[in-house]
Amino acid sequence: MLKDSVAALASPDYRRSPVPRYLQIAGVIRRRIEDGVWKPNEKISTLQELEAEFRVARVTVRQAVEVLQSEGLVRRIQGKGTFVSGSVEEKRWLKLDLKWHSLAGTIGANVPRFLPVTTTPPPPPIRAEDGTAAPHYRYLESVQSRRGQPYSFAKVYFDERLYALAPARFDREPTISVVATLEGLKVRRARQSFIVGTVEPRVANLLATGIGFPTVEAHLAVTDENDVVIYIADIIYRGDCVQLDVDLLR
Repeated sequence: MLKDSVAALASPDYRRSPVPRYLQIAGVIRRRIEDGVWKPNEKISTLQELEAEFRVARVTVRQAVEVLQSEGLVRRIQGKGTFVSGSVEEKRWLKLDLKWHSLAGTIGANVPRFLPVTTTPPPPPIRAEDGTAAPHYRYLESVQSRRGQPYSFAKVYFDERLYALAPARFDREPTISVVATLEGLKVRRARQSFIVGTVEPRVANLLATGIGFPTVEAHLAVTDENDVVIYIADIIYRGDCVQLDVDLLR
């Protein structure tokens, strides 16, 4: 039975989102599990109760539960119902505290999978507030994973002149961690902005998630002591693994 602390949806309007109904419902149930409304090994609401709450057909509720089952969040026991898995991993494990060296260290903790670039890349997305463009940039795309689960996709441009300083490191390490630790390189500014978005088909495949899944999208620009943009990236994170920590008194 649904906990008293969870208010039933009065009249859900699924037309407000392009995401299919079963994915919207799966998102609500997923959030309840992550928030501890249902504890590990505890039975969740029955299909009939979920059908009544969300005001959808039984097949839609089944689809939503199947999504969560494929993610390992729930398990179904014939004749008994659907139960939360025995252990639910902390989903918001990627804590970005928005400090330059901490950010570089967090991203640098995992080995990237570099993707082949088969088309001419677009110009670097340098904004007026980012700084002055370098003469030439090297472009790459990569996917970051944790325990085999992809969590971010990055489009990165960095000053071509930096590559010669540490080619082996740039070929195997996250670019941002190399830039942050290059001897003799002075970083003057590092700016990052965020938007909340939804994933498009190609990135959905790379991040092993559904089309329209929520994302946190970061635009990161780093300049040297001459205010030249030496690194610029657009990074798409799975929205279900990111937590932003900001010290308001820093």
